[in-house]
Amino acid sequence: MKSVLVTGASTGIGRASVLRMDAEGWRVFAAVRREEDAAALRDASSDRLVPVMLDVTDAGQIAAAAEQVAREVGEAGLDGLVNNAGIAVLSPLETIPIDDFRRQIEVNLTAQVAVAQAFLPLVRRATGRIVFVSSIGGRMALPFGAPYHASKYGIEAVADCLRQELRPWKIDVAVIEPGSIDTAIWERGERIADEVSERAHDSQDELYGKTIERFRAAVKRTAERGIPPEKVAKSIAHALTSGRPRTRYLVGADARGQALARRVLPDRAFDALVARVMRI
Repeated sequence: MKSVLVTGASTGIGRASVLRMDAEGWRVFAAVRREEDAAALRDASSDRLVPVMLDVTDAGQIAAAAEQVAREVGEAGLDGLVNNAGIAVLSPLETIPIDDFRRQIEVNLTAQVAVAQAFLPLVRRATGRIVFVSSIGGRMALPFGAPYHASKYGIEAVADCLRQELRPWKIDVAVIEPGSIDTAIWERGERIADEVSERAHDSQDELYGKTIERFRAAVKRTAERGIPPEKVAKSIAHALTSGRPRTRYLVGADARGQALARRVLPDRAFDALVARVMRI
């Protein structure tokens, strides 16, 4: 039986992915931070699914999770690792508290590397695969999204390097680049943005207040057009099971359109398009 660990499995893309792989007969290690999320996954899946308590920013929990999975899979190793856990921190660069910027990089980038390091020996045993869930935001950047985009651009680079470094072991590395997805990340992102704004420099409202309001309205419009996370899970499943997986998967019409626009338009033309579409 093939096995996979998926981080950030409690909601959204992570939850859809673990339920899909479970339905396809895999032993799924679903990494969550709360026992109630583990219980909800148990109720929705087969007895093959194994919840794993894991905060990806906690080195002790990463080590404990790796030990737990190693005991379960033994010499067979781990066939797949899906680095999906992440948050979105949105703020003007000029006024964001630097600790909030660091938190974004820690969760979305540094933690992904830490998890990959911990589980790579198991993946190597099985000649398995590693999947990073990035974003169309790893190819193009929007105003007020610098912390998030920096983390996702970083994931793209990490995946490219890791793919080349692991080539001698025939370990495939894939990047998933969704556009707008109908998940709870939008609500969490808005809550985080409120918290960051409370800590931001006093000048933020004066300098950016009205523009931030229009930006948030644009984000809400985008969220309303989000596709189901199951469509992303389908691409993740392909990356884990295909005889010749892609190195990158653009998911969603908006992601493909934005990638094309970024590729063909000069920087200033792209900036003007963003400003017009977002009404800022």
